[in-house]
Amino acid sequence: MIPGERQDRKILPSGVNRMETALRGEAGWCRPESVRSQGMSRRFSEIPLSVLDLSPVVEGSSVADSFRHTVELAQRVEQLGYRRFWLAEHHNMAGIASAATAVLIGHVAGQTSAIRVGSGGVMLPNHAPLIIAEQFGTLEALYPGRIDLGLGRAPGTDRATSRALGREPTAADDFPQAVQQLIHYLGDPGEGQQVRAIPGMDSKVPVWLLGSSTFSAQLAALLGLPFAFAAHFAPRLLHEALRLYRSHFQPSEAWPEPYAMVGVPVIAAPTDGEARFLSTSSQQQILNIVRNQRSKVPPPVESMEGRWSDAEAAEVQQFFGAAIIGGPQTVKAKLSEFVEATQADELMIHSQFFRQEDRLRSYQIVADL
Repeated sequence: MIPGERQDRKILPSGVNRMETALRGEAGWCRPESVRSQGMSRRFSEIPLSVLDLSPVVEGSSVADSFRHTVELAQRVEQLGYRRFWLAEHHNMAGIASAATAVLIGHVAGQTSAIRVGSGGVMLPNHAPLIIAEQFGTLEALYPGRIDLGLGRAPGTDRATSRALGREPTAADDFPQAVQQLIHYLGDPGEGQQVRAIPGMDSKVPVWLLGSSTFSAQLAALLGLPFAFAAHFAPRLLHEALRLYRSHFQPSEAWPEPYAMVGVPVIAAPTDGEARFLSTSSQQQILNIVRNQRSKVPPPVESMEGRWSDAEAAEVQQFFGAAIIGGPQTVKAKLSEFVEATQADELMIHSQFFRQEDRLRSYQIVADL
C-alpha cells in the first residue's frame, strides 16, 4: 500500500453497501421527481445529439486508416452541431482500434476545436483510479472545458485478454469504491492528503457512469452523476435502468437533476432499402461476435438469408434491437418515438458502416432532421 492510501480511502463512502442501504430507503435517501414525472416531455427536435465512435477497422483497411476516419468524422459532426464525440475502450478486437482510449481522445481533441471529446467509456476496473485521474487531468489541462470521462465496469474484452490486462477477478465488485476514489483524485485535495493526481486534482473533469444493466444506473443515482445507457448493443433493460436512475436520483452540486443519455444505433441512408442493405455490415459483425469470431467490419450483402441460423438471427436481433434503420422520414419517425418512449436528455448515435462516406452521410441525415 502506498503512503497515504489508507487515509485517502477513509473519506470515501462504502460503495456497494451504501448503495444497497440507500435503495432500501434507510439512509436519508432523496427521491426527487424527475422533469418527466412532472408532466414535461422531451421531443427529438429539442435534445442534443452526440456520437459514439469505436474507430472501426474495416476489411481491407489499416488501423491508421481507422484513426484518419475517426478524426474526419469528429471534424464533420462538430461542424454539424453534435455536442460530444466519445470513444470506447475495447481490447483484442480486430474491428475496433480504440483500445488506447485516452491517447485517441487527445488526438481527436487536438484536431477539433469545440466539440466535447471523451470516453464512452474507460473500463475503470482495468486501471488504477490514480492513472485515469492523471490521464484525464492531462487531457483537461490541454483542452480545458472539452473533456468527458465516462466509466464502465465491464472488461471490454474476453476473459483471457482480461487476465492479460492484469484485471483482478473481483475488480467489478470494487467498482463503486474505485469510482469514488477517482472522483476524489479529480477534486479538491484534502488536508494532509499524501497521494494526489498531478495533473488531475482540481480539474473536476465531468464523470459519467455507463451501463447496460441496472447496477450503474443505481450507482449513478446514488452519487448524483449523469448516466448513459448502452442501448446500442444491450437494449433489454433500458427502460428499467432509466426508471431506477430517475426515481432514486440524489442531487449533487454539479447535477441537481438526473441527466440520462441513451446510446442508439442509427443506419440512415437516402432510402429505406439502401439503409437495410448497409446495415448488413453491422449484422455480420455482430453475428461473428455471437460465434466468438471477432472480425473487421465486412462489406454489406444483399441478404442475410442463409448466413445465420434462426437462433443466431434472434440473438443478433436482440443485440441490434434498438437499431433505427431507414431513409430520412423513417429515421425521423423512429427517433421521435424513441425519445418519446425514453424521455432521454441526450442521444448518443452510433453508426457503423463499411464505407466512410456512408457513415458521414448518415450523421448528416440525422443532423438535418
